[in-house]
This record gives sequence, C-alpha cells and structure tokens, in this order.
Amino acid sequence: MKSYQQLRKQYFTFLKRFFYFGASIALCLVLSIISLSSSQAQVANPIPTVTPATTSTNKGALVELGEEELFKIRAGVGAFSAQERAQAVTNRILKLAEEPTTAVEKIRIDEKSSTTNLTFDNRIILTVTDTDARAADQSRQELATNYRDKIQQAVTQYRIERSPDYIRQGIFNSLIATALLVVTLILFAVVFPWLYRQIGNLQSSRLPTVKVQNIELLAATRISQILISLFKLLRVLLTLGALLIYVPLVMSFFPWTRQISSRVFRYFLQALETSWEGFLSYLPNIFAIGIILFITYYFIKLMRNLFTSIGNENVKIQGFYPEWAEPSFKLSAFLTIILAAVIAFPYLPGFGSPAFQGISLFLGLLFSLGSTVVVANVVAGIILIYTRAFQIGDRIKIGDSVGDVVEKTLFVTRLRTVKNVIITLPNSSVFTSQIINYTAAELDPEQAPLILHTTVTLGYDVPWRKVHQVLVDAAKSTTHLLTEPEPFVLQTSLDDFYVSYELNAFTHNPSIMARIYAELHQNIQDKCNEAGIEILSPHYSAVRDGSQITIPEDYLPKNYTTPGWGIFPQGSILDLLNNKPHKSSQNQTEESKE
Repeated sequence: MKSYQQLRKQYFTFLKRFFYFGASIALCLVLSIISLSSSQAQVANPIPTVTPATTSTNKGALVELGEEELFKIRAGVGAFSAQERAQAVTNRILKLAEEPTTAVEKIRIDEKSSTTNLTFDNRIILTVTDTDARAADQSRQELATNYRDKIQQAVTQYRIERSPDYIRQGIFNSLIATALLVVTLILFAVVFPWLYRQIGNLQSSRLPTVKVQNIELLAATRISQILISLFKLLRVLLTLGALLIYVPLVMSFFPWTRQISSRVFRYFLQALETSWEGFLSYLPNIFAIGIILFITYYFIKLMRNLFTSIGNENVKIQGFYPEWAEPSFKLSAFLTIILAAVIAFPYLPGFGSPAFQGISLFLGLLFSLGSTVVVANVVAGIILIYTRAFQIGDRIKIGDSVGDVVEKTLFVTRLRTVKNVIITLPNSSVFTSQIINYTAAELDPEQAPLILHTTVTLGYDVPWRKVHQVLVDAAKSTTHLLTEPEPFVLQTSLDDFYVSYELNAFTHNPSIMARIYAELHQNIQDKCNEAGIEILSPHYSAVRDGSQITIPEDYLPKNYTTPGWGIFPQGSILDLLNNKPHKSSQNQTEESKE
C-alpha cells in the first residue's frame, strides 16, 4: 500500500495539473467570447454616418430654479427672443421662491383671447402663446397647467432644501458618510496587510512552481509577488471606488453642490464608458503586446541561464572564452529588447496619430545629434571586450594612467591606481591609446613571467663585470623577484660620461610592482655601497684630491680619513709631464704620509 506522504503528493500534483488545465481553458473561453462579442458589435452596430440634412436639434431656452431645469421656451414674443423670455421667467420664479411667506398655491391661470397667463398677486409670471403650444404639441391650457405644476413643485422643493432643518439633516448625513468612509479605509488597512502576510506564508508550502520540463517559468516567490501586487491593485481600486461614492454622496446632501456632484458623477461615468469601449477595441493589441513581452522575457531568461553556464565553464564552446559570457549576455539582451520594441511599436496606442509621429521624429533627431560620442564609445567597448586586451583585475597602463581594472562597461573603463584613485576613461580614448597589460603573462603558463627593469648609470672607471654581479645580487635580494629564471643585466648605451646598465628580473606579482621597484632600488644602493661603487652619474662630479668619498660612512673602514689637497708651484708643469715630482710636492706628500 502507498504511504500517506505518497498519496498526499499525488493529490497535490493532480490539483496543480487540474488548476493549470482549467486556467488555460478559461483563458481561451474568455478570449473567444471577447473576440466574438467585439465582432458581433461591429456587425450589429456599424459606425453611423451623420449628414447635416437629417440631424435634428432640440432648440430652446431653459427656465431654471436652483440649477434645476423646469421647462424650455422655444419661441419668442414680439421683440423678445426665447432666451430673453426664459431669463425673465427665471428671475420671476426665483424672486417668488425667495419669499417664504407667500403660498405657491396662489398661482393662477388667466385665460385671454390669444394668450394664457400664469399670475401671482396680479403679477404675470409667464405668458403662454399659441406658438408655444404648437412647439410643445399641446393646447395653451394644457401647457399652462403643466408649467404651473412644475413651478409650484420646484418652488416648494427650493424652500425645503434651504430650510435650517434640511441643512442640519445634510450635515448629519455627511458625518455618517464620513464615518463609514473612515471605517472602510481602516478595514482596508487591516484586512489587506493580513492577506499579504497569508500569501507570503503560502509561498513556501502551498504555491506551486510553474515549470515546463526542467525550465522554471514562474517560481513560487514570483507567484506570491504577483498575487500580492494584484491585491494591492484591488485595494487601490476599492479605495478609489469608495471615494467616488463618498464625494458625490456628500455633495448631494446640500442644494448648492448637488448639481456639481451629479455633473462630476456623470463625467466619471462617461469617462468610464469611453475607457471601457477603448479597452475592448484595444484588447487584441494588448494581447499581441502581452505575447511579445512574454516571449521576450523568457527568451532573455533562457539566454541568462546559457551564458551563466558558459561563464561558470559548465558549458564550453570552442573559441568562446568564459569572460565573454557576461558582456555577450548584456549585448544580446539589449538587441532582443530593441527587436521586441520594434515589433511591439505598431501595437502601441496612438501609433498613427500625428502627435505620436512628431514625438518619434523629435526623439530620433535628438538621438542622431547626440549619440555620436555614445555610439563611438559603445563600438570601442565591444571591440575591447572581444579583443581581450585586458580583464577585470589586470594591472594595465593606458597612456599615462597605471592601475588595476575595476570596471569594464560598454561606455567607460575604470582603473584604480596605486594611490587608490579611481580613473574613468571613455572607451573611445582607450581604444585609440596604447594599452600595456602587465598581468597578461600570468594567464598564459607557456610564457615567461613579467620582467621588471630599471636602469643605473655608472662611470667608466667601474669594471662592468663587477657592476653586473652587484646588480644581479641586488635583484636576488628583492623579495618578490624570482631567482629562476635568473636576473640579467644589459648594457644599453655607452654615453659620454657613463655607461647605462639595465637590470632585468622576473616576477609573478605585477600588482605590487611599485613596492618591488622601491625595494629593488634600495637593494641596488646597498649592494653598490658594500662593493665600494659610487653612484655618481649622470651629472655628479668631484675632485678626488681632498674630496670626501660619496659612499655612506657605515660602509667605510674605521681608519678612513679624507685625503689632503695636492699643491703644485708654478713652473712645475714640465716636471709633471716628464713624470718627475717637484721637490715641494714630494715633501708635502711625505708630510701627509707622516
């Protein structure tokens, strides 16, 4: 029999497969219904063509009270137009409504031979003519009765809505609506964070990972983040809905703001209707853009896995170096995104509008004018990457800058000098400069190590074999210089006053070459002093009679004394040329010996 764990595993596997299958079927059905409904709507409701000859407009001047429409006057009387009549009637009704002591029941219908008048205390409020009756398709008496009833109802309602009791009731209702809104927002603030936490707890136990074969499409963490984002969107929508209900409701409690609330709500419904119709018409484009984004995302993810494996040397391609993996992925991802943008461009809203075309032209002009240097740096960066002139961590010299490579991008290269200074160099200047890579020898085991060299100039009076031995001993005494291969000395030039000796030594530590050079120069000084070699060149001169030797006192014998000066009288030049010392100089020499 199967264990409980196996049954439980099979049960959850069945649920996951059923969930995926049901979601796929539901998505296909929804898309089919939407496409069919949109096609039927296009067939059943073709775009109407409006011609000026068949268009009819309901003309007339409004008679209002408190921004409430009562009726329309569609004809003028004598010199008075319909608008002037409507304005006069509106003013009379308003004056009547603002007199709370007068009863609206006193409005009477006064029949004349050619007109019917609505009067109040012998004051005419409105005159109904035969033209008005014909325009309304009623008799004069019926139209006058209709007008009277509307005026009485409107005046009564106008007085009620502006009474103190009505205003107090509106304030009370507003407080109740405000309290309900606050309670709703507090409920949202409590319920939705609890839902976020519950979804976060489910990602490790209940939420499945979406996979196709061995390729992970959606991790449980990603699904959890998507669900949390959807609930956050739902919270925003519910909050906006509560505010859209609250604001018009509170404004409708007072007569001065009722029209504003109804107008705002009407605008909102119109905008919502227009947006929904636009969404339905744009739905195929959204579906196409979604497919493009889906393919692009997972293609980039597939390339990431491939180039990561190449960089880790899990996958090897002949002639493709592991350090090319990261820049190759970035370049491929960039080209993929550009290609996806070009494909999705025609599906964007307003693609064919003049404004969209103007913006595209403007951005293209800016890019073409300002991208010359950028393109040059990018091209140079790509060439530098694939020519493998240097890698991250190499000690290189570019122009006058020497340092370790800390960053290499498509635009710039950054070096860290031995003084811990970051130097940023544009790739275009790096590409056109001479690049010296001190670390390249370490990467190829078949090559000899890096050779560090320094030059010492000594006089012709010093035997060159002795100089060679001293310099080689100094190199062997330096910590990070190799004894095998053995250091060697080259005599690079024979100048007027000195000989140039170039000491060459091997090392495996180019990153500390400044420290190696410092120690090497110290050892050269010490070895020369120990061997009695004075470093006088290139422009040091001394008169040996009476001059102190330049070797430090620590290297001299304890009984060393500075030699005296030799003085020769005039007329002794011939004796010197004949190698015959003068008597006075001979005596002086004997005295100096004593």
